Amino acid sequence: MLTTEEDPGRGAVPSPIPPQTRSPRAEDPIPTKKSAGRRLALAALLSAALMALHARLPDTALNLGSLFQTLLPWTGLAVPVLLALAAVRRSRLAAVAVLAPALVWASLLGPTLIDKRSTGHGLTVLSHNVDEANPDPAGTARALAGAKADVLALVELSQESAPVYERELAAAYPHHTVLGGVGLWSRYRLSAVAEVEIMPWTRAMRATAATPEGPVAVYAAHLASVRVSAAGFTTGRRNEAARALAAAVRAETAPRVVVLGDFNGTYQDRALAPVTSQLRSAQREAGSGFGFTYPARFPVVRIDDVLVKGLTPLASWTLPATGSDHRPVAATLRF
Repeated sequence: MLTTEEDPGRGAVPSPIPPQTRSPRAEDPIPTKKSAGRRLALAALLSAALMALHARLPDTALNLGSLFQTLLPWTGLAVPVLLALAAVRRSRLAAVAVLAPALVWASLLGPTLIDKRSTGHGLTVLSHNVDEANPDPAGTARALAGAKADVLALVELSQESAPVYERELAAAYPHHTVLGGVGLWSRYRLSAVAEVEIMPWTRAMRATAATPEGPVAVYAAHLASVRVSAAGFTTGRRNEAARALAAAVRAETAPRVVVLGDFNGTYQDRALAPVTSQLRSAQREAGSGFGFTYPARFPVVRIDDVLVKGLTPLASWTLPATGSDHRPVAATLRF
């Protein structure tokens, strides 16, 4: 649209109306460093709250609470990420807020990083998921024999691999027993051998090892596998197996108990509480670091463990990888 104005020399000439400028709208705020810093501070405080309340996070149909606890050591990665973002935004508020998750993580998991191993003589036990697809069971057996443990618990044995382990371990371990996919090898006599029914097929067993310091009830267990998918953290069968194993441990009359195996879950996972509430983790009491065991090439979780009752862990450690997709774990226990 044009209007006219008088020009003394040329008469009326059109005069354009200046274009209208777009007025800012409330729904299009301009981001500021201050608002970005506030959002980062809020994220830091939320991270701290999730860590502190990990045991109370609801386990929905997706079992996300259980998954969060499984990955709890890795939640500390939020600290350097948030700190870097705070530096980029030059936000002092966000930088100060990052102290909250840092302190919570340190209080929860910092003691795990301390080397608590000590020297001394005792019963040395070793647990290993040998992987039924292991391409070199003989090499794995020789590596395990080289660890010179007193008792070995092997799980995920196959019909083809079990005879290989029996042959390769015979010289170092005169006593052994295999039930289904689990087996025990011992320098000391084994008695009262029995299957522990935790699943429809044999995945756990119990025996009494006659050590020089006295009898010890030894369990070898392999709980059901879990899956992480679009359906969430699938843990139902593992949780049922954990409850069945817990019932067997609760009924145990021996004063000294060792439970070895692949639990397909970490000590922090609330779903394993029926078992872990009765037993203590040798790694937590006498280890150094998190002792991750799976996957063997780049382990990120500790799902293999040595759990004890009536014995004092002196040292706990993770052994080098074998041909399995898990790493072996071992501990020395004092009577």
